[in-house]
Parts: sequence; C-alpha cells; structure tokens
Amino acid sequence: MTRYLLLFLLAPHFLFAQAGMLPDSHKTISSPDGALVMQFFQKEDANGKREMYYSVDFKNKPVILESRLEIVLDNHIFETAMFQDDDRTKSWCEDLVLQDAVVTRVDTVWHNPFGERATVRDHYNQTVLEFTKKSSRHYRMQLVVRAYNEGIAFRYYFPEDQTGVYFHVASEQTAFTFQPETRAYFTFWAQGTHELLPLENWPDLNERPMTLLLPNGLYVTLAEAALVDYARTKFRLDPARPNTVLTAMDGPVDQITPFGTPWRVIMVAERAGDLIAHNDLILNLNPPCAIGNTSWIKPGKMMRDMTLTTDNAKACIDFCSAHNMQYILFDWKWYGPAFTYNSDATTVEVANLDLPGVIKYGQEKGVGVWLYVNQHALLRQKDSLFTIFKKWGVAGVKFGFVQLGSHRWTVWLNEAVKKAAENEMLVNIHDEYRPTGEQRTWPNILTAEGIKGNEQMPDATHNTILPFTRSIAGASDYTLCYYDKRIKTTHAHQLALTVVYFSPFWSLFWYDRPSYYQGEPEIEFLEKIPTVWDDTKVLFGEPGEHIGVARRSGDRWFVGAITNNEGRKETISLDFLPADRSFLANIYTDDPSVQTRTHVAITRRKVHSGDVLEFALAPSGGVAVWLEPE
Repeated sequence: MTRYLLLFLLAPHFLFAQAGMLPDSHKTISSPDGALVMQFFQKEDANGKREMYYSVDFKNKPVILESRLEIVLDNHIFETAMFQDDDRTKSWCEDLVLQDAVVTRVDTVWHNPFGERATVRDHYNQTVLEFTKKSSRHYRMQLVVRAYNEGIAFRYYFPEDQTGVYFHVASEQTAFTFQPETRAYFTFWAQGTHELLPLENWPDLNERPMTLLLPNGLYVTLAEAALVDYARTKFRLDPARPNTVLTAMDGPVDQITPFGTPWRVIMVAERAGDLIAHNDLILNLNPPCAIGNTSWIKPGKMMRDMTLTTDNAKACIDFCSAHNMQYILFDWKWYGPAFTYNSDATTVEVANLDLPGVIKYGQEKGVGVWLYVNQHALLRQKDSLFTIFKKWGVAGVKFGFVQLGSHRWTVWLNEAVKKAAENEMLVNIHDEYRPTGEQRTWPNILTAEGIKGNEQMPDATHNTILPFTRSIAGASDYTLCYYDKRIKTTHAHQLALTVVYFSPFWSLFWYDRPSYYQGEPEIEFLEKIPTVWDDTKVLFGEPGEHIGVARRSGDRWFVGAITNNEGRKETISLDFLPADRSFLANIYTDDPSVQTRTHVAITRRKVHSGDVLEFALAPSGGVAVWLEPE
C-alpha cells in the first residue's frame, strides 16, 4: 500500500494515463539526482498484441506523455512462426516479452582537450531491458535506457544471435507526445532559418537537434547521438495523434547482429541556457577517443584564400602569422571542377598557384594549409588522397558538399574521417552534415557546417536562436565575415559570436582579404581568443532574444553577449571569476562616435568577482569582454 501511495504522490498523471498497462512490464528509470524519471511499460492493443510505451517526467512535471516505441523490420527470411500472413513488414516491438532488466550505475570523468570543458563528467543510471519474441525466443532485442541528470537517452539494440538472419530496418517510428500548446523550432534543412511553430501543419521534416518550449515552462531538445552505421533521423508529425512527433529515418538500414540504433536523446532544462551547458551529454553517448596519439590535433583560427594565387596565399599567411591565426584554406576549384567524378584532387589546376611553395612558406611562418575537396574526389581517391596530402604537408581537409542521410553515406563519411585520422589529417565537414557527438571518438573532426552562418548573412535574431538549436549538436563553422558590408549585425556582435559559438576550428574573415584590415584596434580580441576551453558558463539567454556566454582558457576569461534585432539593456555579473584575484577587463562595445569603419570602442577597467557590467546593446548589437588576471 505504501509503495502505491508513493507512486501516486510522485507521478499522479502516470497512474491515470496508463490504462491497460501490463503490470509485469513496468519499469522506472531515474536520473542520479531523481529529477528525471522515465516510465517504461507495455499495453495490449485491440488484438491482444503487446506494444511498448514510455513517458518522461522532470520534477513531477510531464515532459513526454504516453508515447509508443516502434521499430519496423521487413525481413522475408524470418521463420514462418513469426508471421502468419504475407505482410512481413512488422513492428518488431509487438509481442515482445520482458525477460530481464539489468541495472548499472556509472560515474566517471574524462579529459577533453578539444571541447567546451576540459573535464567532462559521465554520470548516469542505465537499465537494459531484455526482450524475446513471444513467437520465438531466438529473436532478441534490448532497449537500453540511460538516465542522466541532463536528459534521457535510449536506443534499440539487437544482440548477436546464431540465426544467421539479416535485419532490414524499414523504418523507426519512435513517438514523442507532448502537452497541447507545445511549440518547436522548425527548420527543414541543416542550413536553414528557424521558425517557432506549434506541433501541427509542418511543411516538411524538422532537422535535429530540435528544441521545444513546453507550456509548463520547461525547455526540451530532441537529439540524435552516435550516428555511425545507420541512417540519419529527422522528425515528422504523427498524422494520427495530435502533439506527437515521430522519428523519420532518411532510408532503410541493412545490418547483421550485433547492432544498435543511434541514441534518441531527450534533454530537459528549466533554463534555456542549461540545454547548452549540458550538451556534453551528446559526447558522452559516443565511444571514447579512438586515436592513440592526439598531439598532432591542433585547433586554431583560419583565413580563407579567395583568389587561389601564390601571392595572395602568402599575404594571407603573413596576416595570420601577425594576428595569431594558425591556418589558411584553399577553398574549392584549386584542383579544377569539383562536381565531377573525374576530378583529381592531387593535381593543382590553377595556373598561378604554387601549392608546394605556399605550404613550405606557411611552415616557415607557423601557419598550416587546409585544402577543400569535394565528395566526388573524396570518394574516388579514398585510398590514396590523405596519404598524398600528408606527404605534401597539408594540415587538414574541408569535406565539401557531402551527400548525407542514407545508411550508405553515413558509413562512408565515418570511414573517410577514420582514414583521415590514420594519416594525421584534420577535418572540417561542410554543407548538410550535423555532428552527433562522434568528435569524441574522432577529435580530428574539428568543426562542421550544418548551420546558416555568415556565409549567408543571417540577421541577429537568427544568431540568438542558433545556440539553443544547432549548437547543442556540437562545434559549428559559422564562417565569420568581419569586414563585409553585407553583414546584418554590428561589429561588436560579430566579435561576441566567437565566444557565443563553439568551434575548435574558427573560420574568420570569410569574405575578407588581408588588405581590408586598416589597423582596427578591436582585432586584438580575435587575436587573443582561443578556440578550445577549460570551462564554459551560459550566463543568460532566451532563444530568439539574447544570450550571454563566458568561457575560460587557463586563467583568462572571455565573455560574449548578443541581442536580437532589437536593442536592450544587458547586465553581466562577474561572479564566475575567482574571488581572490583582480582582473583587467578589456571591453569591446558598439559606439557610433568611434572614427573607424567598424565603430567599436575599447575600454579597460579593473574588476573583481561579483562586479556587474551594464551595457545598452544597440539593435543587432553585442558586447565582447576579455578578462586577464592583473
């Protein structure tokens, strides 16, 4: 009696919502702090078949209402006892019998020299639910659930068996049912703008990560982790059930056991900024680093050579050397037409480019050279390209226009990254790719696009949405354009973006040239800022409105705050500073009275922990602060 009374007090809506629940199937998985609770259970449908469901609460508030778990297989060589008719496309989750529930608790830390935090805690409670088919105990499946303080993650896993049966996964239709009036940030492609929409009448599939605003005040992000040997999954609306989102695979998957799906992640927070602060969860769901010696992985800042000439490349190298930037990039067409399978990425096709000479000049100046390579050449020359580039002294490769989504191309991409690592080659993946935490395993992936960055000149409101959506997936190559007249924000806003967004490989001056620089003093901020961090704190923020982020490297702190298209007053408390030291604050703000093209003012003042900085941000404006101990 006491046990059921406690359940009633903790989760009253669960008791009333789960009519028809089979008691022998009910399992509760809680986060280490007890705030997040996932309930798993089975129910019988009208035909008496057992179906799998779950729900999620956070501090007794509903997050995911009763939702069905379903993965659909189309296997025509299963034994006939499993299927009594000709329709062999079946939900694997029907008529599963729960055989065991194996519980483990993990609390470890790992070091991440290429991330937003040097020390990452991996702390969760895991339950592995082991099932067999009611019609045949030969066929097994596990539902692996991990409950973190930051979110719930689960995956379907098929252990190795002796049946010799291959698995053709036709689709996965995992459901996420929310309360009425829930809204989600919608974008149908990885480089699109976001629109806050109700869970109805979406024009297309929604990209992941997908952030939702719940009517009870909670913030939720649905994400995918450890996409390695599977098809990409986006989200679609369930036409049969309101306020319900379904996983939507890019295409089928063919596997043999053992294999598992990527993790389905439900991040929950009371503050929008906590979604960003907790994004290490995506990394934790991936295997540890697979590279034995990572000393050759050097994060840094890059300038693009826009002319593909030797003289301009050397000018870019001189600029980078003078302004603490570590790399230049030769973008597409240096080896000829990119969109042809006959292209050869080991032959320079530009007449005025002495690539070996530029690489040697860069080495003398301490500046590495990256090369763009389109997927056509990456695929055709996959067995030799990185080996040749290593002999040339190339530092990294920008993968261009990668074809992504299907099972085939997911496998190809991960194999290409692995081959690059074997040849000590850094990687930047562009276009529709968004990371799912695989940079923990392969940290040579320094950054990725999958973002509408400055290459497309978005407005400030868009920039305040990205941290709460795209940035949760990991490093993003925003391609900052500082001097270009088309930018739609102030220049202090541009400076602040280098703190607000995270990328171990920062592309600066994307549409700019060395000659554009006219001694603007605020460029010192871009010279000083690192690209990887020991600690990160989200000070404040609401998607689409504003955000402030503080990051630490050693004993130096950098702060960036931006507003949307509207001006606003902003207060930044320095309580993150150590109390026993004073700091010199170098503050970069917009000021129309400053007689430079960029109108950025620099002020310097002594500050201490607990001091408060107040700013009146201009529309589309921002502020950047660099703090160093006195």
